[in-house]
Amino acid sequence: MSIVIFGLSITSSWGNGHATTYRSLVRGLRARGHDFTFFERNVPWYAENRDLPRPRHGRFELYENLEELKERFTEQVEEADLVIVGSYVPQGIAIGEWVTSTARGVTAFYDIDTPVTLAKLDRGEIDYLSKALIPRYHLYLSFTGGPILKRLEREYRSPMARPLYCSVDPDLYYPEEAEPTWSLGYMGTYSLDRQETLDRLLIEPARRWGEGSFVVAGSKYPESLSWPANVDRIEHLPPSRHRAFYNAQRFTLNVTRADMIRAGYSPSVRLFEAAACATPIISDLWPGLETFFKPGEEILLSRSPEETLRTLREIPEETRRAIGLRACDRVLAEHTAVQRAAELERYACEILNRRRPEPEPTTLGRVAS
Repeated sequence: MSIVIFGLSITSSWGNGHATTYRSLVRGLRARGHDFTFFERNVPWYAENRDLPRPRHGRFELYENLEELKERFTEQVEEADLVIVGSYVPQGIAIGEWVTSTARGVTAFYDIDTPVTLAKLDRGEIDYLSKALIPRYHLYLSFTGGPILKRLEREYRSPMARPLYCSVDPDLYYPEEAEPTWSLGYMGTYSLDRQETLDRLLIEPARRWGEGSFVVAGSKYPESLSWPANVDRIEHLPPSRHRAFYNAQRFTLNVTRADMIRAGYSPSVRLFEAAACATPIISDLWPGLETFFKPGEEILLSRSPEETLRTLREIPEETRRAIGLRACDRVLAEHTAVQRAAELERYACEILNRRRPEPEPTTLGRVAS
């Protein structure tokens, strides 16, 4: 297929989880032989923090505004087999209206924050998607699965809603033999609705266990936050350092945003990256988690500082390693970039088959008069 993607960013992972998702997906698409172009709005905060300024897989274009897109790339949008517009894309509504009225192939909206998007949509606080636009896309690709997919079809009138979860590239994320530096670590941009859980499951355990070593990596944390002395802070980690970061932890923490917990079925890309490195994961609880990893065998759960500390201090090393390796096996079997690309193919083909006209009825055995 020829594919066009309008995404928030692929060149910079600073302050967002979109870049690593798109990088993984396009590598999977390229591995399966597809041709694509990725369009990214040229904005200062990503321009100043580009950790992949020249993506190597496929064609990449920076643009300044919608007018430039229409002037330079209308023909490419018209002729593409599949055109995807992602969540949080600047001028996303206008781009979506242009795409759905211009493209002759399949059009899709890719929502990397589906529960957040729908909550903002209902409050009228969104500028990249409208309720009127959802039915115009042939396909709604969602980072969140489960019941929300039916809601998208019934309540928001999407013709077809399907999950397209994040994924991991096993060529980039894998176990390495290294002596762990930290007892427990966490990677994530600051979010107010995650902070209480981070405080409960990592910061408070660090305060209570002075002999333990902890780390939090991510940008936008307020300067007013007080960190225990045994918690290292890393402002930003480019993806090229993610593998080493996970391999340097005995356990890693997964914290889920409030909207994602309410919706359930919302795995983060960090979850799959850590598992691919065979780093055992301690996670908060959310509906559908068991469909991705088996609790107690492939992932560990925590509700309190006490449970976190019990895991860190009491689980034998052999058991710790076994949990990480089982999670790694699960990810390699179900959540790689190539598998996501194959899922996207199936969805596009399903729509194309729906749109294909029925063959004309044949008249066999007709005798000419």
